[in-house]
Amino acid sequence: MTYRRPESALVVIYDVKGRVLVLQRDDDASFWQSVTGTMEPNEAPLQTAIREIKEETGIDVESAGLDMIDCRASNQYEIRPIWRHRYPPDCQFNTEYVFSVCVKGDEEIVLTEHLSYQWLPKKQAIEKVWSQTNKLAIEQFVPENGR
Repeated sequence: MTYRRPESALVVIYDVKGRVLVLQRDDDASFWQSVTGTMEPNEAPLQTAIREIKEETGIDVESAGLDMIDCRASNQYEIRPIWRHRYPPDCQFNTEYVFSVCVKGDEEIVLTEHLSYQWLPKKQAIEKVWSQTNKLAIEQFVPENGR
């Protein structure tokens, strides 16, 4: 078995109206989140962020000419016990690098790893997402009224 690297990218996607895109996980319907994903071997955090957005939403940041913002923030959090088998033995913590990107809000969202999505006002998005690091990223890096 190939273990996951205990590093990931978290990308908060928001639109010009200040709405935040949140995704419902397919393996836990009560778990809503922003785009997130594990860094592949030899992959930098920014590469992971761009790849994960495309994989999870269908939005191609590079083709669309969007400005991905490196929030220059990282978090370390405890990996949920139900997911620890994916990581090396005795690995309990993950380091998450935070990014954000503003989109028009009319992009077609194509889900591949999630059950559903919602565009929510900032406050509601903060209440909806599961993880504290995701709540903090939305609070800190989404402007009140979009751009």
